[in-house]
Amino acid sequence: MMKLFYLLIILFSFSSITSFSQKDFDQMVEAEMKSAMHQFSSTEKSINTEFTDDYDLKYHRLNWIIDPSINYIEGAITSYFVALNDLDEIYFDLVDGFTIDSVIFQGNSQINLLENNLLRITLDNTVSSGSLDSLTVYYRGVPSGGGFGSFVQDTHGASNDPIIWTLSEPYGAMDWWPCKQDLVDKIDSIDVYVLTNSDYRVASNGVLVSETIDGENTLFFWKHRYPIPAYLIAIAVTNYSYYSDWVEMPSGDQLEILNYVFPENLSSAQYQTPDIIEIMEFYNEQFEPYPYADEKYGHAQFGWGGGMEHTTMSFMVNFSYSLMAHELAHQWFGDKVTCGSWVDIWLNEGFATYLTALNYQAQDDLVSWEGWKASTIDNVTSQPGGSVWVDDTTSVGRIFNGRLSYRKGGFLLHMLRWEMGDDAFYLGLQNYLDDENLSYGYARTSDLQAHLEATSGLDLTEFFNDWFFNQGYPSHSVYWSQVANQVFVQVHQEQSHSSVDFFELTLPLRFLGSGQDSIVTFPLTENDQTFSFTLDYTIQNIEYDPDKWILSANNEISLGIDEIDFGNGLSIYPNPASDELTIFFKETVKSDQEYQIFDISGKMVKNGTLGRLQKISLNIQELQNGYYVLSIVNKDGQANFKFMVE
Repeated sequence: MMKLFYLLIILFSFSSITSFSQKDFDQMVEAEMKSAMHQFSSTEKSINTEFTDDYDLKYHRLNWIIDPSINYIEGAITSYFVALNDLDEIYFDLVDGFTIDSVIFQGNSQINLLENNLLRITLDNTVSSGSLDSLTVYYRGVPSGGGFGSFVQDTHGASNDPIIWTLSEPYGAMDWWPCKQDLVDKIDSIDVYVLTNSDYRVASNGVLVSETIDGENTLFFWKHRYPIPAYLIAIAVTNYSYYSDWVEMPSGDQLEILNYVFPENLSSAQYQTPDIIEIMEFYNEQFEPYPYADEKYGHAQFGWGGGMEHTTMSFMVNFSYSLMAHELAHQWFGDKVTCGSWVDIWLNEGFATYLTALNYQAQDDLVSWEGWKASTIDNVTSQPGGSVWVDDTTSVGRIFNGRLSYRKGGFLLHMLRWEMGDDAFYLGLQNYLDDENLSYGYARTSDLQAHLEATSGLDLTEFFNDWFFNQGYPSHSVYWSQVANQVFVQVHQEQSHSSVDFFELTLPLRFLGSGQDSIVTFPLTENDQTFSFTLDYTIQNIEYDPDKWILSANNEISLGIDEIDFGNGLSIYPNPASDELTIFFKETVKSDQEYQIFDISGKMVKNGTLGRLQKISLNIQELQNGYYVLSIVNKDGQANFKFMVE
């Protein structure tokens, strides 16, 4: 049967090439495609971008023959490209081991060599810079199936029904087809043709245009008219059952959610997938309408233990709420706007992780929302180091580290939302998605930072240095005291990793007492800061970060303040004291100082003038054992802190 498949696809490929002229393609480009140049400094070490950076891909026609019971592929890949320099040769990424039957350029066979995971094609005629041209590679072989399983032949169900599916992220596209595997040049448009036995169906990107039956075989034709990186192109072939859910879009149009599921899971899937409707509606409202609305969205079940956000059709191991929310979120963050380097994978995975959690909040599922925040904090802080920035892009495990790229990346967004406020945060994300230089292209972390700074008016350089590039998390020791209606708070910070000397952040504390509570925020800009404020009830308890906005662990809250620096560097010692209390200004005192000492009831028990002395010793022999508050006043303000006499 496969020999017949090969003959059919080769005949189809040649007929397509001869009937699809350069004029036709130019018209299609003008009518349907968006063309943009995306330039950045790539840091990837696992792909040979220097060999493939001299042409701009415009279009792929991807013809494949697939028998899901055999781990094998045969195909004809037609690539339209614009030369960025005069080209005498052209390269594609493809792993060694495939057989290249031929390469056709301008109607003639070309010399080719496949080695070192590069297909080098020597062109008979030079393609001049700025010119549009095309070629077709005919190849066959057994894919290597690296990464997460870039090309997998497996079975499912009690009947062991065969399936082939692909998952090319991050470097796996080259494992099964000749491509340009980088994060620089999105392919503007693709057509996918897969010939297989009529017992099976084919899932892929875009819109299913036709199913052409030829004897025992069916040719499936999928059309996708949006820019797409090579790693998001995918196929899955098995005996799918299928049905559709529908979502009303903000425009009033109905969007199809096409579900390809294993027959043995049909009834459970039909029960679960309608949840995608409220998820889609939430994303449409919170960010922008689904970015591929004139095609479709869909799910295709496969055998990997998770999901993969292929544009317009996510591949899914199951249809749980959280997995559907995560993969759909990627259609905005990861597919429409794609990370421009694997060091920035959090722009894909951190976003999808946080957006999944935002669904819980939006649907008033407070148990899941609070649970996500608590479990994420616990997971990220379970180790002292690790940056969201990926320091080794040769390691698939490091790129997709769940603790760092997913959970810490997601919580980084949560903290940005806290620091910026909801309005500025969400407007910044909307502008990021809508940026004409990023939309349907690539972005780096600096691009996101620029949009968030523009909407918030904040300088986020320190934030991204601490939380994205560097490592670890803070632990806080909070010391407090209250005299009458005056509350004093001092915050000491320790860092879990030496890469950060201090995490600047806004710390919320909840003060409870007498049936009342108040949340007060403290802007931490340096260590051991002291704050004072008034509160008209007696504090009975204090909660650290009650709504879990801060990625932190090992925090303590204690009654009493040991030592406070004030103004030009004031400190007191010893504490506890007995007969004498020393007040020391570390720098020259430039204004007169006065002091007052209050007992714990708020009664003033001692006062006097300090003048401009740099070091003062106060005799406190007359004070009984217990807690006191020393208040020092100068022209710049007042400092209050607690000390103990014993």
